[in-house]
Amino acid sequence: MFKHILVPVDGSKTSMLAVSKAAALAKTFGSAVTALYVIDPYPFTGVGADFAYGQAQYLSAATSEANSSLDAAKKAMADAGVQATAVVGEGHAVHDGILRAVESTGADLIVMGSHGRRGLEKLVLGSVTQRVLGVVHIPVLVVRD
Repeated sequence: MFKHILVPVDGSKTSMLAVSKAAALAKTFGSAVTALYVIDPYPFTGVGADFAYGQAQYLSAATSEANSSLDAAKKAMADAGVQATAVVGEGHAVHDGILRAVESTGADLIVMGSHGRRGLEKLVLGSVTQRVLGVVHIPVLVVRD
């Protein structure tokens, strides 16, 4: 039914629940799986040496965090008997990076976690899942914690 599942991860417990659900679906349908971590490649604005130094530090830390999250996702997939590809995507907004990954991988299902924020907290923090639902044209399975 689903040929390619995209699983955005961020290192949280909720995203790891989505990884587990995606692994079960991949085993059932024989799907390929891509685990995705999106970083903003240019979060700073400015000029000069201080900007360049801050940018380099940020990219190093963000890449390390991405690799750690992706390694955990790949291990969980492997433990479930599913081989997954890991990708570090880029986007000024996470949902943009997810949309680009859907297009580049040909994914036909997204399995992602939602922290279930409500009220003022949701208004202040926003919802990546809600934004993804608004921009993609493939099914999205939302896993709640």
